[in-house]
Amino acid sequence: MQTSENNELVCQRVRINGVVQGVGFRPLVWRLAKELGLTGWVRNDARGVELEVSGLRSHVETLIERLHRDAPPNAQIDAITSRYTESVSVSGDFFILDSRGGRSATMIGPDMTVCRDCLAEMFDPSSRRWRYALTNCGHCGSRYSICTGLPFDRARTSLKPFAMCGKCEGEYHRAHDRRLHAEGNCCPRCGPQISLLDAAGKPIPGDVVVNALALIRAGRVVAIKGPGGFHLFCDAHNPAAVALMRERKRRQCKPFPVMFASAMSALPYVQFRVGEPGLLTLPERPIILLNKRKRCDEVMPAVAPELHWLGVVLPFAPIHYLLFHEAAGRPSGLQWLESDQELVLMMSSGNLAREPIAIDNDEALQRLAGVADAFLMHDGKIVTRCDDSVACSAPGGLQLIRRSRGYAPKALKLPQSGPPVLAVGGPVKNAICVTRGNEAFVSQHIGELSNPVAAVGFEDTVQHLLKMLEVVPAVIAHDIHRDAYVTALVDEMARERDVPMLAVQHHHAHVAAVLAEHQVVEPTYGLALDGGELGTDGTIWGGELLKVSGARFERVGHLSPFLLPGSEIESRVPWRLAASILQSLGRGDEIVRRFAGLAGVENVAAELAAGAMGRQSSSLGRLFEAAAGLLGIRHELIYRDQAGLLMEGYAERFGAAEPLPDGWRVSGNWLDLLPVFDYLREEREPQRGAAVFYATVAAALADWMHTLVPEGSAVAAGGGCMQNQVFSRELRFRAGKFGLTFIEARRLPPSDGALALGQAWVAQRYLLGDSLG
Repeated sequence: MQTSENNELVCQRVRINGVVQGVGFRPLVWRLAKELGLTGWVRNDARGVELEVSGLRSHVETLIERLHRDAPPNAQIDAITSRYTESVSVSGDFFILDSRGGRSATMIGPDMTVCRDCLAEMFDPSSRRWRYALTNCGHCGSRYSICTGLPFDRARTSLKPFAMCGKCEGEYHRAHDRRLHAEGNCCPRCGPQISLLDAAGKPIPGDVVVNALALIRAGRVVAIKGPGGFHLFCDAHNPAAVALMRERKRRQCKPFPVMFASAMSALPYVQFRVGEPGLLTLPERPIILLNKRKRCDEVMPAVAPELHWLGVVLPFAPIHYLLFHEAAGRPSGLQWLESDQELVLMMSSGNLAREPIAIDNDEALQRLAGVADAFLMHDGKIVTRCDDSVACSAPGGLQLIRRSRGYAPKALKLPQSGPPVLAVGGPVKNAICVTRGNEAFVSQHIGELSNPVAAVGFEDTVQHLLKMLEVVPAVIAHDIHRDAYVTALVDEMARERDVPMLAVQHHHAHVAAVLAEHQVVEPTYGLALDGGELGTDGTIWGGELLKVSGARFERVGHLSPFLLPGSEIESRVPWRLAASILQSLGRGDEIVRRFAGLAGVENVAAELAAGAMGRQSSSLGRLFEAAAGLLGIRHELIYRDQAGLLMEGYAERFGAAEPLPDGWRVSGNWLDLLPVFDYLREEREPQRGAAVFYATVAAALADWMHTLVPEGSAVAAGGGCMQNQVFSRELRFRAGKFGLTFIEARRLPPSDGALALGQAWVAQRYLLGDSLG
């Protein structure tokens, strides 16, 4: 029965905070208000979405309840607050008002893949968006990569020069249309136009999609402008095309991902574990690492050579779907996507090694000259470059390996509010982080900071993120290892902004990033396992057991130090690392014989015997590479992490293995892994050796932690070694047998891609009063 209180007429002012702009929130509010017979208005402002609503108390309460329950799929609600007010609404209707500015307290959402409703229009010959390559609606399309400021209105996007035609304008204002107040709304008549240019930048006449597909089928490389930047595409089934792209990108054997029309089309090439087909269809569209089937290497041997997995992505932009649609014969509807499609595209970011992805048309023509044979582009502007995200399946769903398009710049909630921080990450796998209150915004993947082009991309990202968030940082956090190139960038940035700097130890930041992601504030044990970075004692750390309490940490234990042979670059060479381990085992006389024919082996053996080279390190990542060298899996590296990736694949192929019962020694707070290397020295089957090695190292770490960490404790595990799925799976299992609970990165990478979040967490805690150390 309705009470008199429920029938009371009230007016409430409601505020919705979070990622609530560019996701269809105002149309949702409008529809619900109309359905419930409420009057008032809704608008975007710099803080999020604001509305004033008048009507029966019960209907107003229902509206607020349904805002939580029926929020658009791409929205992220942080809070809905309301207060009663005297009504100032004099109309008998509900309106969507123009946006209001102010100091920013919200953020735009990431780019999302084209939705099925838009695809249905693209593949409907009677639709005015038939085969239109920039189709989008209120629930899909570019957001972060086209946004110039907040609130998110068309005037603050790169679509500002493209005035909507009458029909698009009608959709924009039409009740119950899915494009109601969709700021990116456009069509072939009024939106950006696509064109196909040859390598010299001259237009190629004819249907651009038909001609682009013909070039790909003829073995050429085509650069295509999509959300966030350009990609390079070629025919994955054509060995000559694959070889051509490798030669032009100077990428000898590093794996490339491939694009399939659907999960069904990928099935002959990869083995799906439970839940993995669903990962491919996520609206964020990350590249998913999947185990290969035998057929993959039979028909595409040079795409991901020697590796056990293949990077797979489904189309995420309308232009990608149009290529597959053309290859399928332009069928009507969506049914064709459910059947196996022959076309498979090998893809790569539109850049050269160690450079950011190209985003401007002229920039692409210049930087990709000599790489692409043709350019399929449009005349819309990309404001912010955003490369592909990469992920794999993990307990609980997804683990990000590279966080970029589809995820950046989504905020991570911190358990406390603090002063604003800019954290600049590290020199490789770089991403930055800006905090605002109790939110941390980690940027898209930037990459390796080693050249002027990369520096421009880094500086652009910093400036854009600070501008969007309207943040003036109180401190700039950075790694204690002062990489020469990055140091110059960051020092200049601090001088220009007159902002103090704060150094954060690398492995402290790795653990802090995991704690920040999971909102853990109490003192926690942390395991930091990576390829090595500078520790506070001047040695190279990388196999560390820490106890972290905010801005403070204690080095509880570490792997037994060993010698890194030679310079920083030389000390990453697997055979050199293996030689150092042999010397530590008292087997230095085996070095020359085992690695005969490798340049400099006699000198390395002599210098190791004399103790005349190298630095001390506790890095587990370097031990992984030493193991690859001893097993003969890889003696030298062609690309970063190659030895570890190959080792992981060898172990995966072998399957489960038992750890060596005498494969390690625990001495106080040191863990000595030399005994397992004595086994590897004589192992003749690399797959078995890799599997036994990972099982033994995982068992050793668990046993060691058991002696130093109270039973029932949580351990936050971070660092690049935790991306190794074979090893991390074993470690999780072995630690669990001792009653230890692992906290791991999921929404961010465990590697240096999350380093800036950890730096920001430490810096914010320091500014809040924690002592640093």
